[in-house]
Amino acid sequence: MHSGIRVFPTFTSDFVRWLSVFSLLTLVVGFAAGTAHGANSVVTDVRVGQHGQTTRLVLDLTDKVAFKVFALAKPYRIVIDLPEVGWRLPSRPLPASIGMLKKLRYGLFQPGTSRIVLDVNKPPNIEKSFILRPEGKSGYRLVVDLGYVAPEAFVSARKEIISQGGAGATAPVAYVSPSPSLKAKPDVIPASPAKRIVFIDPGHGGVDPGTIGASGTYEKHITLAMARQLQSQLNKTGRFQAMLTRKRDIFVPLRDRVARARDAGAELFISIHADAIKNRKTRGLSVYTLSERASDRETAALAEKENKADLIAGINFGEETAEISNILIDLTRRESMNQSAKFAIGLVKQLRRQTKLLRNTHRFAGFAVLKAPDVPSVLIELGFLSNRSDEKALKDKKYRAKLAKSMVRAVSSYFSNTEEAHKK
Repeated sequence: MHSGIRVFPTFTSDFVRWLSVFSLLTLVVGFAAGTAHGANSVVTDVRVGQHGQTTRLVLDLTDKVAFKVFALAKPYRIVIDLPEVGWRLPSRPLPASIGMLKKLRYGLFQPGTSRIVLDVNKPPNIEKSFILRPEGKSGYRLVVDLGYVAPEAFVSARKEIISQGGAGATAPVAYVSPSPSLKAKPDVIPASPAKRIVFIDPGHGGVDPGTIGASGTYEKHITLAMARQLQSQLNKTGRFQAMLTRKRDIFVPLRDRVARARDAGAELFISIHADAIKNRKTRGLSVYTLSERASDRETAALAEKENKADLIAGINFGEETAEISNILIDLTRRESMNQSAKFAIGLVKQLRRQTKLLRNTHRFAGFAVLKAPDVPSVLIELGFLSNRSDEKALKDKKYRAKLAKSMVRAVSSYFSNTEEAHKK
């Protein structure tokens, strides 16, 4: 089948005329000829250039793949979905600040789907998307051409496409969590009743890299390495069953992180992150618990940034407000917040013996991943990747093991105190 642009089959005549003026806006689905798997395909390069009023993205691929391209608003983004592919990019910075592109990111969005997200500076018009066959020294190339469109035209066209898509049309939809029976399983067998279940959440992942350090270290890699170390040490005690919200470099929506912990009957939830700030001299670890009011401006800004992880990964929640409110903003269990604070105090006490802490170490803000109504939860910022000393330390396996040891002591103390209180 010739690669090209698919549009929906039941548009009104007025809308078809509108498309002839503005080309195709907001949703494009394309398929390369042949296999749709892409399982063995590798992306070997990503290039962006400006050609007149058009911004062109080119992906070099080892094999032909199926692909889907669509646009999202608030903020404006272009999303490219591929089958799960490998990444073997040149060791140079990703394209940024070229034409309408502000920056891009890539990674595993969910099992079977790799995603590229482009942040753009104006309402985008997807002018063309197609696959070029190998020619000369070039292999397969996925090409996406982007132009601008007026904001009101972007909104109206998107509504028209969603409402007019008939049978067989592919409409842009928000990511929907699978049912419990189909949901991705945690990386360990559920704990026996005799063991305390601790859920560890490595922040970011996949298409969401998190912050990037002074020398190029990705937050998502540091958090996963730290989470694995903590999981290993907790499980070795024989007292705990530690589980991870993700066990590889894959994106997990914020609300799914919370849901997985609750579904497993977690009694403690620890989310692990690493911060970045303009002042590169700032360093030190900090611990956060939930509060509707942030303890300071810096903390409020950090919570706002972390809570945008789903947007960063190219998810549109515009039509899921009620669901998000029910899952993420239900703060009825004040007891869990009190227990979270108690654990945080003990955690700070143990970590102070091992590493440099940020001033006012225990802080408060409305982090989405801390909003499970019935699971005591904390978020640990391991340090600042924008600070070369913190970044160097966090890349050191021995240093991470030392931090994990302190965290294990804090977890053990927390549950011992809880058990003692229940005996009274």
